[in-house]
Amino acid sequence: MSKKKPKKVRAEFRKNRLAPARDDDWTRQFNAHGFEQKDTLREQRVSGKGEMTRRRTVMADVADDANTDRTDVMLDVDHSVCLAGRVLSVHGLTSLVQAIDGRLFKCATRRLLKTLSTEQRHVVAAGDRVLFRPADQQEGVIERIEPRKGILSRTSKGRQHVMVANVDQMIIVGSAAEPYLKPHLIDRFLISAEKSGIRPIICINKVDLIDRADLQPLVGVYAQMGYAVLLVSAKTGLNVNRLQRLLRGAASVVAGQSGVGKSSLLNVIEPGLHLRVAAVSVESQKGRHTTTTSRLLPLDCGGYVVDTPGIRQFQLWDIIPQEVAAYFRDVRPYVSLCRFPNCTHTHESFCAVKDAVADGRIDTRRYESYCQLYEGDLA
Repeated sequence: MSKKKPKKVRAEFRKNRLAPARDDDWTRQFNAHGFEQKDTLREQRVSGKGEMTRRRTVMADVADDANTDRTDVMLDVDHSVCLAGRVLSVHGLTSLVQAIDGRLFKCATRRLLKTLSTEQRHVVAAGDRVLFRPADQQEGVIERIEPRKGILSRTSKGRQHVMVANVDQMIIVGSAAEPYLKPHLIDRFLISAEKSGIRPIICINKVDLIDRADLQPLVGVYAQMGYAVLLVSAKTGLNVNRLQRLLRGAASVVAGQSGVGKSSLLNVIEPGLHLRVAAVSVESQKGRHTTTTSRLLPLDCGGYVVDTPGIRQFQLWDIIPQEVAAYFRDVRPYVSLCRFPNCTHTHESFCAVKDAVADGRIDTRRYESYCQLYEGDLA
């Protein structure tokens, strides 16, 4: 890749937040003041563009051979006054950033960075590597976000909600009971992990509440596809040491629905965290939200883990129905064997995927999960 250097770049921005450049309240002014005020302007802008338009020229770090007509620009900053850091958590308009030397800063986000046009719900996410300008010993301003990798995101109100960035593996936590296990939700997390290049690890908690033999068919389906599956119990400590070894020295994110015991597992692995926990509602069998924002937590054993808020719906981001089969490890080998190249694997004849389901080579529940995504959420 060619060397990056500051260049002038035309970048897209969000809607102008300044006052309109053209007056449109003449009637209101006349009713309030008549003609006692100054005379009406003889000339006004026809376009209505103000000081900040939708497209502006900014200085950004881009490669010599890069396309300069783009929105994902890296704003040029003064490196002499900036420090490198990692975003630990985001609270509204303020982000908690840890510098390389370990100091913590409460940082606002540079306005130019916030107004860049983007599909993201929030411009800053937990785990981001940033350059920030300290204002004093406790506060600063985030000037630039470095390129991301290993992103866990979902769709929220039609926009991308980045839950965490720059992680190596995803611990997908489900519960055997209280609340009930949701394999379809696990499938969605697996697709997100496959798309982002994150190593998924399936962790089923609260196995002390059931007979573990009842989970073997489900565990066997995922294990045959090459996924690591752990049956653990935060209450009894079963296999917690194995989970701790997987977390050691890695950048991990713990994800799952509310009430499955994500925070409880982390408290057992790292007792000093003292994360809040709450019991599951007996009436609804749904968890109570105790973790309200994604937080990056350094581990004494090395590496760090991001504890995410529990979710009840996980709508995939930036995946169209035609791409779903490529992210199902058990469906993917049969796609090229179908008679029709545009086969959806839902209703067509001579479909190799449907034949594999009928022959027992693809689990029926997994196929139903595929159809639900293809015909429902992503249609």
